[in-house]
Amino acid sequence: MKKIRLIALALAAAAIGYYVYHAVTYVPTSEWEPSGMGWLGFEMALPIIALTLVPMVFAFTGEGIMSALTGRNSAEFRDGLTGLGTVRSVRQTGVTVNDQPQVHVEFSVEGADGKTFHSSAKMIVPFTELALLRAGVVLPVRYLPGRTDRVEVDLSGDASAAQRAMNESLIRKGMTTRHKLDIAERGIATQAVVQSLSVTGTIREGHSEVELGLVVTRPDGSSFATRVTKFLAPASVAQVQVGRILRAHYLPENESEVVIALPVNA
Repeated sequence: MKKIRLIALALAAAAIGYYVYHAVTYVPTSEWEPSGMGWLGFEMALPIIALTLVPMVFAFTGEGIMSALTGRNSAEFRDGLTGLGTVRSVRQTGVTVNDQPQVHVEFSVEGADGKTFHSSAKMIVPFTELALLRAGVVLPVRYLPGRTDRVEVDLSGDASAAQRAMNESLIRKGMTTRHKLDIAERGIATQAVVQSLSVTGTIREGHSEVELGLVVTRPDGSSFATRVTKFLAPASVAQVQVGRILRAHYLPENESEVVIALPVNA
């Protein structure tokens, strides 16, 4: 974006410079031609066009605006690393595109290496989705290792990259294991009904460990009972209350290990 702005400024400077040069060096074609005609030729259109286009270029290359128009990350961040950004705060900047507000979002980002850093991003958000962007929401973001002061919300649509980042984060925090992730990937997808819920008292990274009694449905319609433990954020506890139906995975050869799946942002 900086290159585009610099090119626009350079072209504007060249246009204005040429106009001034032409006017100053202009030689009348006859003695009857009024003085100052050098300022009134078609060249005067050049600075007018330049002064019109430069603000437009700066407006459309503002942070988050091109991404909103194209639906893609900027070229600078398109191949950046994927991290997990937890929203800390959101405020509107006062800029709008097609009546949709631009917001400034402060993030706490967990990088691919597990290190956490504070960063920010500007993005265009439809009014209908503005209320969903609140403190505590986790979003996949793209960042540059050598420049972590700014990030972009990942618009690649690559759900697998975001899921890998989430999985590695959960493993580092001790909230899951690679074996459980393998069950979630290879296991039979089914449903489970919560029959009991208890809190063990163990807390990790602000997540409480709960023990669930489940009745899991097999593909043939029969069912079996089992118990699982899972670390949950406070906002996610409501999703595992008694009677709730959950998505679950298990391996046929080991029905004692069942993995349940819950959305990251409750």
